[in-house]
Amino acid sequence: MKKHVTILLEGEVQGVSFRFNARNIALENNIAGYIINQPDESVFIVAEGEPEDLDKFISWCKKGPEQAVVTNMTIHEGEVQNLEGFNIEMS
Repeated sequence: MKKHVTILLEGEVQGVSFRFNARNIALENNIAGYIINQPDESVFIVAEGEPEDLDKFISWCKKGPEQAVVTNMTIHEGEVQNLEGFNIEMS
């Protein structure tokens, strides 16, 4: 049964190809949703998928791409919205 989460990542997460890499990892793991840079230099993600796939995606997000430094991650569960695809949104 699908799960829906929002993820807020703080640290050095902008300007390090985080969104591009997250999209690739999401698609590899059948995760739907989107990712967007926030004005406060954090990154916000909406993600849906099977629990085991979501766990893999969240694990990747904890470290991100090579140049990223994730100092804080906040995750909230929400209602499944049956999203499709995984998009990079422009802030």
